[in-house]
Amino acid sequence: MVPTDRAIQEAIQVSSLVFSDDVRRQKIENRLEQMRFSAATVRKIQNVFKSEMEKGIHQQSSSLQMENTYIPELPNGSEEGLFLALDLGGTNFRVILLELVNGVAVREDVKKYHIRADLRTGSGIPLFNYLAECVSDFVINEGLQDVELPLGFTFSFPMIQHSLDVGILVTWTKSFNCPDVVGKDAVQLLREALDRRGDTRVNVLAILNDTTGTLIQGATQDPNTAIGLILGTGSNACYLERADKVEHWEVERHGERQVIIDIEWGAFGDNGVLDFIKTDFDRENDANSLIVNSFTFEKYISGKYLGEIVRVILAKLTKEGLLFVNNSSGALLTPGNLTSDLVSHIEQDTLDGGYNNTREVLEKFGIIPDQDDLIAVQYVCEVASNRAALLVSACISVLLERIDKEEVTIAVDGSLYKHHPRLKAWMNRYIQLLAPGRKFNLMSVEDGSGKGAAIVASIAQKLKKRFE
Repeated sequence: MVPTDRAIQEAIQVSSLVFSDDVRRQKIENRLEQMRFSAATVRKIQNVFKSEMEKGIHQQSSSLQMENTYIPELPNGSEEGLFLALDLGGTNFRVILLELVNGVAVREDVKKYHIRADLRTGSGIPLFNYLAECVSDFVINEGLQDVELPLGFTFSFPMIQHSLDVGILVTWTKSFNCPDVVGKDAVQLLREALDRRGDTRVNVLAILNDTTGTLIQGATQDPNTAIGLILGTGSNACYLERADKVEHWEVERHGERQVIIDIEWGAFGDNGVLDFIKTDFDRENDANSLIVNSFTFEKYISGKYLGEIVRVILAKLTKEGLLFVNNSSGALLTPGNLTSDLVSHIEQDTLDGGYNNTREVLEKFGIIPDQDDLIAVQYVCEVASNRAALLVSACISVLLERIDKEEVTIAVDGSLYKHHPRLKAWMNRYIQLLAPGRKFNLMSVEDGSGKGAAIVASIAQKLKKRFE
């Protein structure tokens, strides 16, 4: 049964602001009203997401990339052998060895390597030479230099895939900027670097991102897994789509029934389709970000930005004389000073019915809060966090309707999801409300970018043998 607007409205209410000063309470509530969604707004978000997905899957102009990963099946327990994974997404990267027996990992060896600042900028050749050097170091230390090792490459940067083992870099993000790699195939660059060394038998079979790896890793724990979700510093989702709906398919088809689609939803709304929910707080958050007018959806929901949204709100309320009236709070006015882990810390107080964490966080900013300040800060954290949970849930509910399976498990990874004390409960409530009758399960998954990539290499190996 489709929920009524009234049912949705009642379900998404946050706690009331109980203040000693009624005038200040009313002003704060009014100021934050723009962060609260009506039932009609939630439905509009769902409809816009559906529309952008449809456009993206049909290769029309959309803020959703809807990238074909060319992974047409999930692990089924037949995976056997030794597989490597290379996980590149930040200043530290990992090489992982996974041994699978009947689809179960019986051995996992991991080594972390640091990428120096000079390798992250300039020409890409030294960077890929270094990656190959580290892979070689790892393999030789394992005594496997004479063994053919299939490798899955987790490359957590925007890319266009032409096949399972071709990933063209669209743009670098984070602290990387090697301009001569943009528009090039990261797999080919890694293969060439490995060939130049010639001291191992590593075979790069697949490229993927951490979201895809999370879905794959989830499927080893629960065969109903059909959605992968990252809610960490950044955010993205992928899902199992019917193969006949996917128009972007550059290699020969072999009767595939399904394929994983990487939505790249961090950019949802970059074309203006979500501007109807953008508040003045969001505009300031965007203005304070590294790349303005990009990663629109991510800036509403991810760990990199949730703390900054809360900081922007608190700073505005302070400037308007509604908070910290008897305190100097200069540190709170500085962008980036309030991180999302502090928001999670404060949210734990709200869950427990106390104020110790909230007071401790504010004291870090040199603020000695009164009782109303503590209540207001908790209220702001709740409103911002609740909005993030509602936005994610609205989009996940659309995916559940689209997948149309009897039961779907959503594999979730990421620091925000793990550490925010109320996010999972809110998401369970909202998804249930917005996808009525759909059975689903939110399942925490560890290390999709590592184990998941190695398992993708095993799937790629099976496909290669099947279609050679």
